[in-house]
Amino acid sequence: MSTTNNTQIAAQGSNRIYTRLNPNGESVIEVNGTSRDENHAFITLARHFRQLGLPVPEVYSVSEDEMHYTIEDLGDTLLYNYISLGRTTGNFSEEEKHMLFRTIRLLAHVQVDGAKGLDWSVCYPVPCFDRRSILWDLNYFKYDFLKLTGIEFSEPELEDDFERLSEKLLGAPCDVFMYRDFQSRNVMIKDGKPYLIDFQGGRKGPIYYDLASFLWQAKANYPHELRKELLNDYIDELAKTDYANIPDPDVFYEMLQHFVLFRQLQVLGAYGFRGLYEHKSHFVQSIPFALHNLDELFNRHAQLKQDYPTLYTVVKTALSNTISQTPATSHPDKTSELLVDIYSFSFKHGIPADESGNGGGYVFDCRSTHNPGKYEQYKHLTGKDQPVIDFLEKDGEISEFLSHVYPIVDHHVERFLERGFTHLQISFGCTGGQHRSVYSAEAAARHLKEKFQKLYNSRLHIRLRHRELEK
Repeated sequence: MSTTNNTQIAAQGSNRIYTRLNPNGESVIEVNGTSRDENHAFITLARHFRQLGLPVPEVYSVSEDEMHYTIEDLGDTLLYNYISLGRTTGNFSEEEKHMLFRTIRLLAHVQVDGAKGLDWSVCYPVPCFDRRSILWDLNYFKYDFLKLTGIEFSEPELEDDFERLSEKLLGAPCDVFMYRDFQSRNVMIKDGKPYLIDFQGGRKGPIYYDLASFLWQAKANYPHELRKELLNDYIDELAKTDYANIPDPDVFYEMLQHFVLFRQLQVLGAYGFRGLYEHKSHFVQSIPFALHNLDELFNRHAQLKQDYPTLYTVVKTALSNTISQTPATSHPDKTSELLVDIYSFSFKHGIPADESGNGGGYVFDCRSTHNPGKYEQYKHLTGKDQPVIDFLEKDGEISEFLSHVYPIVDHHVERFLERGFTHLQISFGCTGGQHRSVYSAEAAARHLKEKFQKLYNSRLHIRLRHRELEK
């Protein structure tokens, strides 16, 4: 006698309902959609990609009205969860990097091979990346983020920036399948391989958008050097396809900056709508991450500040505002997520600014402990190198220092999670920001992960920054 065990699966930013069915012990996923056109796009694209040998779930059955369909069960492991250690500490393991490189290489084939023989008319809601769809997303940012957060801005000057950005984006060749929401939450890991989901919003577009979506995903926390390695791997893989418009490297990286800017504005619109309007805490917690990505982008590429001065101003204003005081997060939320920023720094260059706008957190002075930087054999090393680690731990002063730090920080993390707070900054300073502070920041990040990660699962995020080393 057959039995059926149905389990509803949570959907992050979708109104679709996913249910795991187990008829006769064989698991499948039933999808109940709210839009026939969107469902039709997914079903058609999935079958098209499957025929091309691309790793997507198989479509088993479709209702006559296409409002319900069943697909292959790919399990429960999102790439987002697979790389959780790297996301929370900023240090990605070789296993995590391996999967990221496999995924970025897969993107090149989805874009180029996936476009072959595709009937673009099935794409939802539009068949191609055009001026109208660009302005939709820019207005999404204006009305669902800027307006909802109450940030003041000049409407004519903002529209001028929008026009300039639109012209720049439209200058890129529009000739591949643009996944549109290619990010680690839309990649499943099954049998050690990446599989693709949620591509129903794809359309004909440029190569750059998906790279911006993936590598600058708000909570992915990819270090700058890892991003560069992934981009280089993508370009190498793209060259192995029959894509005809591979750009010059200088053109590629210059154009990519504008797409990163555009994508971050789009996701802030989505976070504003889902978080500030629909009061879904997961999206509110992502806002500081996206703002940090934008701030880093403007700081790395000074020309963008001149190209889009009003956008730069509103981003800086948003960073300085206390986003956690918006109505969506003004009450304690037991499902909210806490970002703990841990810095090492040199006192000679000042204490790190609190980008969240909260103005709180801790600054610990490591200069009372024995300094390995005074010895010639350690001067060229950092607190991440084993000889320095051995010196500090054998000496013992740093361990005694941290034994007093941990109880204070632990209490703060616990209370912030209980009260639904979203950000805590912890900074360790020393003379040069190279040895003791770096060791302490690494040790604190490791301590918090070991103590709280299992207890609070995905609610706690740790971002590790070595300010002077990054310089």
